[in-house]
Amino acid sequence: MPNENLALTEAVYYILLSLYTPLHGYGIMQKVEALSGGRVRLAAGTLYGALGTLLEKGWIRALPFEEDSRKKEYEITASGKTAAENELKRLEELVKNGESVIRG
Repeated sequence: MPNENLALTEAVYYILLSLYTPLHGYGIMQKVEALSGGRVRLAAGTLYGALGTLLEKGWIRALPFEEDSRKKEYEITASGKTAAENELKRLEELVKNGESVIRG
């Protein structure tokens, strides 16, 4: 698939990483902020837009939830893990090439 090699946005990459453990929306926002050392802070609109896109791609799935609960939890799927792993490889290549040029 041609889209498999496209770079992920930093927010999407961190959302995928955060969902290796099932989380609800606010938990995702907290985990992304923690993983990025406070550098990436997701607004609710950004998060839920990204979650919708990731659900459409099949990279995450919504877990069944109690009818009286307002918190919907999500988790990463096998194809989402593949996307995260591909992004990690891409980032490692960027760093390797940068070190090669900058540090000789």
